[in-house]
Amino acid sequence: MPDTQTNAQRPAHAAPDHPALPGERVGVLLANLGTPDGYDYWSMRRYLSEFLSDRRVIDYSPWLWQPLLQTVILTKRPFTSGAAYKSIWNEAENESPLLTITKAQTARIADAMQARFGDAVMVDYCMRYGNPSTESKVRALTEAGCRKILFFPLYPHYAGATSATANDAFFSALQKETWQPVARTVPPYFDRTDYIDALAQSIERGYAQAEQRPDILLCSYHGVPQRYLTQGDPYHCQCQKTTRLLKERLGWDDTEIMTTFQSKFGPEEWLQPYTVEEVARQAKAGKKRIAVCAPAFSADCIETLEEINEEIKESFVHAGGESFTYIPCLNDDPAHIQALSNVIEENLRGWLV
Repeated sequence: MPDTQTNAQRPAHAAPDHPALPGERVGVLLANLGTPDGYDYWSMRRYLSEFLSDRRVIDYSPWLWQPLLQTVILTKRPFTSGAAYKSIWNEAENESPLLTITKAQTARIADAMQARFGDAVMVDYCMRYGNPSTESKVRALTEAGCRKILFFPLYPHYAGATSATANDAFFSALQKETWQPVARTVPPYFDRTDYIDALAQSIERGYAQAEQRPDILLCSYHGVPQRYLTQGDPYHCQCQKTTRLLKERLGWDDTEIMTTFQSKFGPEEWLQPYTVEEVARQAKAGKKRIAVCAPAFSADCIETLEEINEEIKESFVHAGGESFTYIPCLNDDPAHIQALSNVIEENLRGWLV
């Protein structure tokens, strides 16, 4: 973050003892899910406690949920989750891949905004859970002179457990600012042509690199409880539309692509079909070559690098599958960065353009 006092000046006509204020700018704050500080037990426990205590994520009564979470789940789960994180950890930077990728995305988007708007726009990132926190980055932007902030949850689709809780943290941080900036949030972008194009290009590259063409592509989206759909959450419908638009863009038929959901947690029914079960079913049905992508994730993370590329792959191979192709998330791919930059520029209209 730049020095907040670099261009600080006393306001015109202000008293001599009035403090200097930084020049006004617009802030763009990218937000992703979160990351533990490490894969050791206590780092994992802190992260999981924050994540699983979010009522947007687990909406059971705290009177019932918190005793179970704090005494049973957080006694065991930090070990298993820590082992999963260790298997994908960026040891060179001592950080999770999600953090590494989010930093790269932020740097490239900042370059794009610099080229378009010069120093008028500042770009930074935060995490809903873990560090850097949303509150700390809102504070940093306001101290740097950002009187307007565009908050951008990096989720193509809206869900209460992703976009909404990220916005909740942003609004909560704004409540603590003495001089509260003007704020906007970015809507979902799952059906934008530039996003679908970027996604399709990644699929085409993945298929071109495969030794043999996969029999089917599974678009695996992070799951949520089925009842969220009946309560009005649009996530399921938006995921289905993304798969349909991707199919149309690729020029495929219905037998070559399908929607599945992963990461089921707890005893209740979640959105189906479950990816881990569907890959096994496809293998047993004779689809020996399969590809999986994760359109709901803007960056590779534990759910893609470990769950899809290890656990779900193992399910496929165990059921008789022969060739498993994981197609990475869009990450900092130029087409993805361009699409995200387009979203930002459109949402800055009236402020700068």
